[in-house]
Amino acid sequence: MPAKAQPKKNLSAEKRARQSVKRNLRNRSVESGVKTVLKKVETAVTSGNRDEAGKALLQAVKALNKAASKGVVHRNTASRNISRLTKKVNAVPPQATPPAA
Repeated sequence: MPAKAQPKKNLSAEKRARQSVKRNLRNRSVESGVKTVLKKVETAVTSGNRDEAGKALLQAVKALNKAASKGVVHRNTASRNISRLTKKVNAVPPQATPPAA
């Protein structure tokens, strides 16, 4: 961790410092959650489970859109990630279902 900054000289600078600490923690939490759902999609795709990958994709799209709306990630970055994940999920071959008796 970097060394702490020296104390601020006026009230508005102190408030901005407090706000930035709060925002940093919140943004880190959101970013971590987004990474987690992205990994879920990737593991589902590599396992070849299309149903699981589709469900995980919906969660990932929701998380990415939410992060983009909050300004944690840029909206174009979110859109690009969604597009790439969707391509990967669509490339997974559908599983053969046994015929119904």
